Amino acid sequence: MNTFSFLITSFIIILIPGTGVTYTISTGITKGKRASIFAAFGCTMGIIPHLCVSIALSSFIMKINNNAFFILKLLGAIYLLYLGIGMIISIPSFNLANSKSEKKVSTIIRSGILINLLNPKLTLFFFSFLPQYAKSTSGNYIIECLLYGFGFMIITLLVFIGYGLLAGITNEFFINSPTRISLLQKIFGIIFIVFAIQLAFSSI
Repeated sequence: MNTFSFLITSFIIILIPGTGVTYTISTGITKGKRASIFAAFGCTMGIIPHLCVSIALSSFIMKINNNAFFILKLLGAIYLLYLGIGMIISIPSFNLANSKSEKKVSTIIRSGILINLLNPKLTLFFFSFLPQYAKSTSGNYIIECLLYGFGFMIITLLVFIGYGLLAGITNEFFINSPTRISLLQKIFGIIFIVFAIQLAFSSI
């Protein structure tokens, strides 16, 4: 399989909404376009550990290390549950213009990193995805996997920024509507809780 096929496949996979997309969109709507870019950056950075682990370890080691996988999966589910419940019970700031400065850039990025960092499915995804394109018989196998992996990250960043900017445009629609903001926040909170439940009870 060639690089073009990898890029197209990656683009399609990344377009599918997940926790990272949800976080970026919710940040764009409630905090604005600029904040959504930082959210996208954080989510992308959260991919790096999974990429490194998937390249460094063999699929055999991952299969026999069930305890480590279970702990990581549980931590990810708990964190998503924490985010979801927090979004549902918290009282949103109705002044979106001011709220953009209330949440620090470092906090937005850190939350994005944790969302993907605590998702063990990313490690398994790279285990099954990258070997399809990198030649396992090549002496440059690790380098090839790294190049494909970072290519995947670049696409992720661009797609997430696109999602966030589109969501940021709708920020003007919600700026004078506390009810809409509160409802949206609760909806995203419920989505995060659903993701947490799916992650906790997933078999892979």
